Amino acid sequence: MKVGVLALQGDVREHISALIACGVTPTTVRRASELAAVDALVLPGGESTTIAQLAEIFGLFEPLKSRIAHGMPVYGSCAGMILLADEILDAKEDQKTFGGLDITVRRNAFGRQVDSFESDIEFDDGSKELIRAVFIRAPWVERVGKDVEVLSRVDTHPVAVRSGHLLATSFHPELTADHRIHRYFIDEVAKPALQKVQ
Repeated sequence: MKVGVLALQGDVREHISALIACGVTPTTVRRASELAAVDALVLPGGESTTIAQLAEIFGLFEPLKSRIAHGMPVYGSCAGMILLADEILDAKEDQKTFGGLDITVRRNAFGRQVDSFESDIEFDDGSKELIRAVFIRAPWVERVGKDVEVLSRVDTHPVAVRSGHLLATSFHPELTADHRIHRYFIDEVAKPALQKVQ
């Protein structure tokens, strides 16, 4: 399985390191030809509007939107969650997303940069161990569609969701030494989705 990391803006290196720790040799994706060469993709945290604009400039926006619609496994953290959402609250004017996840997210829901925090939260992967979650200007999910599974919450707000071949977290697991989210994406989301296609 070839896993790419969208490398237009954001914490690309941290996701690459996490994937390597999970036994995957990832590649960076900046062009449509590089996107075509991967089986699965990680959308890193960063600035969602900037990533979307750069994707258009580099000719990646429509190919990526199409690959997601046709079942390519994708994991998005923070800005990546916003980019996978079908609907955004408090969006900038004309903000676009790749879509695919039947959720409504609120940008910067936990507050500004100074309101960033870390917390140990539950993650529904069958383990009873808490996961360290880093929230930086993070979104949260305000609505989930009927086919969307909530994997983690902070208070009542969903902060990790999954729907078929798509996984999203509002926090940044790539900034910790705990690689459970990346392993979950590889083993529980990407591999089964790719086996269905074959």
